[in-house]
Amino acid sequence: MKKPCLKKKDNLWVLFNGSEYVVGLTKEAQDDLGKITFASVPKVGQSYSQGDTFIELEAEKAVNEYSSPLTGIISSVNEKIDQSIDILNDADEMNAWIISFKGVDAAEFEAL
Repeated sequence: MKKPCLKKKDNLWVLFNGSEYVVGLTKEAQDDLGKITFASVPKVGQSYSQGDTFIELEAEKAVNEYSSPLTGIISSVNEKIDQSIDILNDADEMNAWIISFKGVDAAEFEAL
């Protein structure tokens, strides 16, 4: 069993937790955007290729689109985003996770 591994790319963090690849916003992204007010997130089951735009965030300072750091299928979405967008403003960037992927080529993750 591989230990969890965290990588960062384009203001996103990617964590391999042993089964899925979880993607969230870095503290730098939160600081650049200011308070996030809206997120357009993908749905479970959607597939993305590395580099595809997969999320759009609206915030005080900017509207930003983020490219998928990996190729894979969305296996879960942070349901707290629907309840309160403020989860994406959380000081603990691990709470600001957005989606997780399955079906990812481990070599692609290693190359980040």
